[in-house]
Amino acid sequence: MPLLALATLEPWLATIFWSSLTIAFYLLAKQLYSRWPRWWLMPLALTPALLIVVVLVVHANYGDYLHGAGWLLTVLGPVTVAFAVPIYEQRALIKRDWAVLAIGMVAGTLTAVGTSWLLATLLGLNGTLRLSLLPRSISTPFAMLVSQDIGGVPNLTAVFVVMTGVFGAVLGDLLLSWLPIRSSLARGALFAIGAHGAGTARANQIGPEEGSIAGLLMVLVGLLNVLVATLISLLLH
Repeated sequence: MPLLALATLEPWLATIFWSSLTIAFYLLAKQLYSRWPRWWLMPLALTPALLIVVVLVVHANYGDYLHGAGWLLTVLGPVTVAFAVPIYEQRALIKRDWAVLAIGMVAGTLTAVGTSWLLATLLGLNGTLRLSLLPRSISTPFAMLVSQDIGGVPNLTAVFVVMTGVFGAVLGDLLLSWLPIRSSLARGALFAIGAHGAGTARANQIGPEEGSIAGLLMVLVGLLNVLVATLISLLLH
């Protein structure tokens, strides 16, 4: 089959092709990153890059890809239920350090939303694009829900989330090399609040305690943002 014909596949063939390609690229990127931990080999960075190349080669577009692999985005909704697990596992930590965690969550959320709004203002962005940018600093399942609630475009928000995660994880490593951060709580919080899922994966590489804290805070910050987004949507409407 000619490559250019891939853009006009039957729906069921498109689903098999784009879904299989996405999963295969992700598994490949995961293997490469485990062997050579470089930021450009992170699955969140390499997988979209490879998919973009394929889309350009076969003269497809985002709509073609979404029709074929959109179910992968759909399953992100039920995945949010699993986020209750780290909250339960770290209930002792929440009880012990709830005040510090609350301050960090609020500060991180305000910083993320504030810098997103400032960046959009500086770049002259407004309307739907600005609203799509606001939830960029939380994990994808939460971010897409927040984006939908406040009037953004969930799929566009997912792109901003990936970019934030990749660059946030890289910047987190630089900050750890520059700043004398010795507390596992502080290190885990730095990656979770600044780089959500990608940061949590990096925190797990640093240490099990940092990874646990990052996983917990990633979920709590996501829940906080969903609550804030609900309030914002009520005010906007």
